[in-house]
Amino acid sequence: MQTLNGKVALVTGATRGAGRAIAIELGRAGATVYVTGRTTRAHTSEIGRKETIEDTAEAIIQNGGQAIAVQVDHTSPTQVEALIQRISRASGRLDILINDVWGGDHLTQWVKFWEHDLGNGLKLLDNAVKSHIITSFYVAPLMVQQKAGLIIEITDGITEKYRGSLFYDLAKVAVNRLAFAQGAELAEHGITALALSPGFLRSEAMLDHFGVTEENWRDAVAQEPHFIASETPYYLARAVVALASDPHIHEKNGGRYATWNLYQEYGFTDLDGTQPDWGRHAREHLGIDAG
Repeated sequence: MQTLNGKVALVTGATRGAGRAIAIELGRAGATVYVTGRTTRAHTSEIGRKETIEDTAEAIIQNGGQAIAVQVDHTSPTQVEALIQRISRASGRLDILINDVWGGDHLTQWVKFWEHDLGNGLKLLDNAVKSHIITSFYVAPLMVQQKAGLIIEITDGITEKYRGSLFYDLAKVAVNRLAFAQGAELAEHGITALALSPGFLRSEAMLDHFGVTEENWRDAVAQEPHFIASETPYYLARAVVALASDPHIHEKNGGRYATWNLYQEYGFTDLDGTQPDWGRHAREHLGIDAG
């Protein structure tokens, strides 16, 4: 069902993974979607992957949606300001912001913080936190003007459990706090902000890491037993659509949520019809509370 007809959405970091799936599902639900990222068919980003924002936009259109691909480096205030001005001129509004920029996998080192490359750590924080702040800074006035809007900060984990690398941990915890802080300041203007986490995400990069495809992903369980509880990016994307379609979404303002608790409330499924529950798996097989 096209529950988001007439809505305008911006998905940052929509080149691949969670961002791409979220953009596609928002388009399928009827929203006009602006997809942004650094990688285009004419420009490969520093990590050298093949996916592009044009690919994402084409996938949205092929699924019956409306999409506009715009190359943007979200750590650049000038580029982000120009993007929001473009959206305002073309659409007159922005209903949904998905702050999904990450760009930290190749920068993260799983070592003690004083052994971590300092330049890589600081760049990770620029990519994963500074970019979110800059984007929300330019989006907020437009949403305040229209007295409505939804900001979803995509994160990793919703508890205070340490994530194993100081810079990675700081980025993800900061994003959770960004959702809380934005919610506190924007609530009086009818705007909702929240943080949303996937479980063990079966992204393109993760499939490549294990040398499998989506068709034979279970073969990777021999290498990583916990991969059996993984989920596609579309599971997270369907959580986003459920949240964006919820008339009572403001009740979740400032909160932290995950696919493994939202599927119980909204009933969405992954692509294969299953309902992965990383929270339960983490408790039963890792002895940790994922939230």
